[in-house]
Amino acid sequence: MVRHKKPPSQTWKNFLANHINDIAAIDFFIVPTVRNQVLFVFLVLAHERRRVIHFNITTNPTAEWTEQQVVNAFPWNEVLRYILRDRDGIYGDAFKHRVSGMGIEQVITAPRSPWQNPYAERLIGSIRRECLDHVIVMNEGHLRRILTGYLSYYHRWRTHQSLGMDCPERREVHTFGRGRVVEIGHLGGLHHHYERAAA
Repeated sequence: MVRHKKPPSQTWKNFLANHINDIAAIDFFIVPTVRNQVLFVFLVLAHERRRVIHFNITTNPTAEWTEQQVVNAFPWNEVLRYILRDRDGIYGDAFKHRVSGMGIEQVITAPRSPWQNPYAERLIGSIRRECLDHVIVMNEGHLRRILTGYLSYYHRWRTHQSLGMDCPERREVHTFGRGRVVEIGHLGGLHHHYERAAA
């Protein structure tokens, strides 16, 4: 059989690059609490600027709960074209019907291939390394406050190499004449950012 030098269709990497403005990635991760309760965190991440569009926490995820999270993430006039997800059984028939009814096409990764959902996996790893590995989660409300604080820092101050060392929410470049440099803490001092403050 003749071997083709080029793949018959675009590669996975090319698909992600060609449709970056139209893709949102979704994924779950778990967080144990101090009382041995397992909390499930659901994330919706827009690929274009690595923005977290929506997150929510539950102790009992279902397909119906998950489909409602997608509805909450995308008002009708802001729906993206693709949702990138894994093959988790939580994305049942109710989820599939709701997403297709919203006009969103599901792009499903291959089995046991987390590298095919790289932005969501990287975000989850960053949340763990930069935040959750340094705190003890008490309960769902506590985790919600922690993640809200971290995502505020993530969107406004955490730089990304893929964004040219910018943040998901573009920030102003402070000039030398603006004033002295001040340190501002986030998450109780776990992270800091520095900016020039007017005298």
